Amino acid sequence: MGSVRVAPATVLAPMAGVTDTVFRRLIRSQGGCGLMMTEFTSSHGVVATSRPKNKKSKTFQYLYFEPEERPISAQLFGADPEVMAEAARICEDNGFDAVDINFGCPVKKVVRCNGGSGLLRDLPLVEELLRKCRAAIQIPLTMKFRAGWNDDELVHTRMAKMAEDNGLQAIALHPRTREQGYSGRADWTRIGEAKAAVKIPVIGNGDILTPHDAVRMVEETGCDAVMIGRAASSNPWIFRQIREFLETGSYYQPSEMDRYQLMRSYYSMLIEKGGLDVVGKMKQFASLFTHGVRNGAKLRAEIYPTREAPAILEIVDRFFDRELACNVIEA
Repeated sequence: MGSVRVAPATVLAPMAGVTDTVFRRLIRSQGGCGLMMTEFTSSHGVVATSRPKNKKSKTFQYLYFEPEERPISAQLFGADPEVMAEAARICEDNGFDAVDINFGCPVKKVVRCNGGSGLLRDLPLVEELLRKCRAAIQIPLTMKFRAGWNDDELVHTRMAKMAEDNGLQAIALHPRTREQGYSGRADWTRIGEAKAAVKIPVIGNGDILTPHDAVRMVEETGCDAVMIGRAASSNPWIFRQIREFLETGSYYQPSEMDRYQLMRSYYSMLIEKGGLDVVGKMKQFASLFTHGVRNGAKLRAEIYPTREAPAILEIVDRFFDRELACNVIEA
């Protein structure tokens, strides 16, 4: 991806409210992920927080990362080319390895401001954003986008060519439309069409739930890498599993002890980092991570009403102590 080597060719997708520095470090600790991406961040917010008095703002925290997370890309959204270019410069100055522009978010409040997938209906503005951002920074510039506003307004090949023509180093395509949101099927043939239209690397995204899906996407579309979002939030081992599947034909299946250790590690990292949203993050991860855990619904029911982080950690310890003891008895 320009000067950035993404190896393995797997990317953690940007997910609002999920892919903060703690979650990224959790994914990195499991191995197998070639590139991290921040939560998508307002370009206007980045420019505002570059002023010293705003260094503790929430937007600034979105862009915080530790050295072990590299290579890492900052993902920005917005619709003002001058502001976007300035935000990209700030990200470069802050040490990011790449900058990515979001043209995919389907959330209404983002689209209303002509951000995210809202820009898929204004390709001249997209081109101006790409051109000015490319001129503003030396590090690789990429973009993530959807196939179009709806099935009657598909623009994925035009967007891909526009990115290449404006000097971007790679693109990531989620082949659903804005109208689909996260429902229905991701039409992978559109990833293949984008790949056929350009020479720069194409990263495929959408409906990768298992290592088999990742391999199948590459085989069916010819994409150069795969990007995984929601599956990683419920299965943080998926990048490691993909690497092992490619190397050996089989892959690691986490035990109950593995799940306990990973959940405890994540919670301990959150507590150590501190901040106002620690308890909320703990509850969120419980919701994402414990589906598929035996008696996971009971664990979630205990965690949700709890208001203190140490108390949640104690609940997790007690729960897995019971579950692991039951496993020993059953064995």
